[in-house]
Amino acid sequence: VSYGRFFANSNGSCEFDLFIVQADGKKIIDRNKQNALCSRLRMELWRPVRVALVSRGPDMELLVANPVELSGRGRPLVFHDITLALKNLNTGIFSVEIGRHMICDREWEVYRILLDEGDGYHVPRNNIEEGVRKVLMGWE
Repeated sequence: VSYGRFFANSNGSCEFDLFIVQADGKKIIDRNKQNALCSRLRMELWRPVRVALVSRGPDMELLVANPVELSGRGRPLVFHDITLALKNLNTGIFSVEIGRHMICDREWEVYRILLDEGDGYHVPRNNIEEGVRKVLMGWE
């Protein structure tokens, strides 16, 4: 990215322009490369983090995958935001594993959180996924 502009509209939405060049500083004129780049940007903007709740036998495990930037840094405060969302949902944590994995030529920071359902109060599955996603995205 050689240059970018960000616009906030009066209706609450936003737009941004990115000017991207090749490593040699020239424009990207190959239509296939342009389409691939646009597709990748759409995917990253649409779902910047992945959140899923899966069954592990009698237990439930929350999986959160966050892409690692090319600089090698992950998004700060991910674990804080996950625990805050679970606290707001009155859902306890039994154990956590955090690791980095290569998936499709991309490094991801993956949080595996085994939920504690010992108190008998069960939050619906989609409420947990939505609640965690909202806090991670800054919507709550």
